[in-house]
Amino acid sequence: MDKQKTIAKEVFLNGFGIHTGKKVNVVFKPAEADCGVTFIRTDILHAPRIKANADSLLADKSSRRSSIGNSLAEVQTIEHLMASLSSLGIDNIDVEIDANELPGLDGSALGFVEALESAGLREQAKQKYIYTVVEPITVQEGSTSITVLPSKEFKVSYTLNYDHPLLESQFLELTVNAGSFKKEIAPARTFCLEDEVDRLKNQGFGMGASYQNTLVVGKTGVINNTLRFKDEFVRHKILDLIGDLYLAGCSICGHVIALRSGHSLNLKITQKIHEQRIKTQGAAAMKEVLDINEIMKILPHREPFLFVDRVTHLEKGKRAVGIKNVTMNDYFFRGHFPNRPVMPGVLIIEAMAQVGGVMMLASEENRGKLAFFMAIDNAKFRKTVVPGDTLVFEVEAGKMRSKIGTVHGKAKVEGKVVAEADLMFALVED
Repeated sequence: MDKQKTIAKEVFLNGFGIHTGKKVNVVFKPAEADCGVTFIRTDILHAPRIKANADSLLADKSSRRSSIGNSLAEVQTIEHLMASLSSLGIDNIDVEIDANELPGLDGSALGFVEALESAGLREQAKQKYIYTVVEPITVQEGSTSITVLPSKEFKVSYTLNYDHPLLESQFLELTVNAGSFKKEIAPARTFCLEDEVDRLKNQGFGMGASYQNTLVVGKTGVINNTLRFKDEFVRHKILDLIGDLYLAGCSICGHVIALRSGHSLNLKITQKIHEQRIKTQGAAAMKEVLDINEIMKILPHREPFLFVDRVTHLEKGKRAVGIKNVTMNDYFFRGHFPNRPVMPGVLIIEAMAQVGGVMMLASEENRGKLAFFMAIDNAKFRKTVVPGDTLVFEVEAGKMRSKIGTVHGKAKVEGKVVAEADLMFALVED
């Protein structure tokens, strides 16, 4: 299982907004785990913060670019940066900006990728969250549409078809990762038709555009520039789509099939993905509470060696919380310091491991397997556990491979840690 990532150090960029034409300075800074992508308007009093997610979308200001904001501030043309963050796997970052639009650079995402790579990536302790689309989602506007299908990877299939001889039909499909993005998508530049230029500028767009940062498509070809790819136009559409989808608030697994979509439709499907994710998480949270009978369907342990009474929270393969009520009737008190009953530390670790076993073995691919100890590291016992205590075990997954899993666990009584350890298991067929 992947860990969350941020950048290792600060990095600076500047330039001009492609639509506003305003000079802008940007500083990318590392952020703590679970903070997400946050834009900070340093040119406004008290430096208001804007979270880059579906709740911040400004649909009325997302024609020809994507914009987010709140009652205090807004930022526009964020799609190229968001695509870069998504594809590099950067979950948490602060973006300090002193204007209302990111720099257009050369019209592509390559400058953002190179800047972020120069800062380096740093893995964080928390688990990365990736939402897997659970059922098909579709949005449509006239002849344009986007469908997202369940998939084990993030894949995009895009069909471009404009009423222009150079843009009649282009199609590209690729699995999106850091390597494919940087090589195949990031260098693709924004474009417009020659006969759109005056109209767009009259509407306030493209005030910082030039032949150097925008591919202007005339009747016979690109004006005063050359293509980086024969199908650069469809590649740039995929670039925008990847960036817009990251506004769902997390990475996704799904096959995105788009026909002539633009920012307006991209953001509608992003909102739909966000809604499905919230609905799915809510349903899962209601269902994933296990009583002793459900626990015994997952674990092979039985009395007197089953030490988990209830699992109160379960994110399969990621995190679990379990409970054991310690009573004088527990058999081990008969022989372990009977005149001053104390729960054996090794049994606290065993109970912790059983909660970890539920977390790992609850997933469909691991059902029916056994979890055997391979190693126990960094075990610490901080306080005795006695009859009448309620042990709460919190376990989080570490590195997970097909046959080996690691977890970090803590045992608490009344909110205080009484024991903790790093555990490694081998997952084997029963």
